[in-house]
Amino acid sequence: MDLTLGRYRMEHSVVSTSSAPAAVGPYSQAIRCGGTIYTAGQLGLDPETGKLVEGGIQAQTRQALRNVGAILQASNSGMANVVKVTIFLQDIADFRSMNEIYATFFPEAPPARSVVQAAGLPLGGLVEIEAVAMIGG
Repeated sequence: MDLTLGRYRMEHSVVSTSSAPAAVGPYSQAIRCGGTIYTAGQLGLDPETGKLVEGGIQAQTRQALRNVGAILQASNSGMANVVKVTIFLQDIADFRSMNEIYATFFPEAPPARSVVQAAGLPLGGLVEIEAVAMIGG
C-alpha cells in the first residue's frame, strides 16, 4: 500500500510474525513505513499460549519487550534501533519494578520514552509497550 504525504509517496506494509502474540483485535503487530517500524502495543503475552505470563509486572514487562523484539527482528530491525518507546502501566506504582527489567533491554543509549498510567489494559495486563524503530542493524 502507498501513502501519499504531500508530494511524497511512502510505501507501507504490514509486519507479522508467529514469534510474537497474534493481535487481540483488528490491528497489525506492526507497520513498516519507509525506513521506520511502528509496533502495536505489546502485552506480556506468551506467543504460544496467547495468555499473560505469570510472575507480575517484571515477568510481563520482560515478555512484552521480548514480543517487541520479535516483531522488530521480523522487520529487519532490532532493539538497538528503537528511537521511541511508550509504556502504559495499569498501576504507576509499578514504575520502579518495570524499569529494572526495561533497563536490561536498553543498557546503552536508551531510546526516548513516555510512561503513563492507564485506567485498564487489554486482557487484564499490567503493562503494554509500543515502540518506534528504524530499519536495519
